[in-house]
Amino acid sequence: MELDKSIPCAVFGASGYSGVELAWLLHNHPFFSLKHAYSSSAREEAEPLAGLYPQIAGQLDIILQPWHPDLLSQLAQEVRVVFLALPHEASAELAPILIKAGLVVFDLSGAFRLRDPQQHLQAYAFEQPNIGVDAIPYGLAEWTVLQGHEPLVAVPGCYPTAAALALKPLMHLVQGTPLINAVSGVSGAGRKAAAHTSFCEVSLAAYGVATHRHQPEICQSIGHPVIFVPHLGNFKRGILATIYAPLEAGTTQQDVELALQRAYREQPLVRLCHKPPAINDVVGTAFCDIHAVVHNGHVILCVAIDNLLKGAAAQAVQLANMYFDMPASTGLTGRGGVI
Repeated sequence: MELDKSIPCAVFGASGYSGVELAWLLHNHPFFSLKHAYSSSAREEAEPLAGLYPQIAGQLDIILQPWHPDLLSQLAQEVRVVFLALPHEASAELAPILIKAGLVVFDLSGAFRLRDPQQHLQAYAFEQPNIGVDAIPYGLAEWTVLQGHEPLVAVPGCYPTAAALALKPLMHLVQGTPLINAVSGVSGAGRKAAAHTSFCEVSLAAYGVATHRHQPEICQSIGHPVIFVPHLGNFKRGILATIYAPLEAGTTQQDVELALQRAYREQPLVRLCHKPPAINDVVGTAFCDIHAVVHNGHVILCVAIDNLLKGAAAQAVQLANMYFDMPASTGLTGRGGVI
């Protein structure tokens, strides 16, 4: 494939944090070309995306447009791939329409992640739509094989990405229930103003204890029950997860390290670290950093990702790279980030 930006794309929800990161990645990608950016809210007027994010002014001059169904015919003629960074219900409504128009959809919402309809209904409070395909790939990128003809790929959530990348290579060594404590920056709550995510109001605290919708997603991804406790931290972006998992008797540090190395030696966006990673190590990157220590019959896993990139936009682009038979890390190895 020649370096000619030959694959035209659109981003829905480009006004949000994950959406603008998607727009920026696609704008700078050697093979994708960003043709359209649509708002995720009820904006009535078109405006430059740089009006919301002045840091991209003079670099990305795309116009943020309000979406209207009358634009579908034009979109289907001008674009091949659509990324949805929308609220769950909005993605559930729009994705089938885009697929019917012949577009490939990478959905960053939770609308299509859970395979069990009852789990989905309990987690998201609406019925999962039927798009007429047998199985929708769950796109944990390092563990997903795409054939290049799937109409829709469900991009994992940020917490499940961090937890599953650390745990999946080790589940054959785990005997018992993993405990996952994870802290996310406030950008994980989205751009919409709310008192509990106002920077002056945020204090490190657990939330969604035993009820967070990412818990069944983590369980589905690793094929095992977990205890998951998310926390909100007073920083902008990034996730740091500390995971404790009981091991089969006799499991050694070498066993754990070998399992991780076998899983990720060919995966350039997962870095196995000799010390616990910090959020600053991954912010603005598409990397997942993992450190493992065997202690008192448990493995302690320290994991760091950027929630907006590896946990959302960069993983979506990574999956699109794989879909179009490019190296998975194409356009993703630098340090950036808009917000």
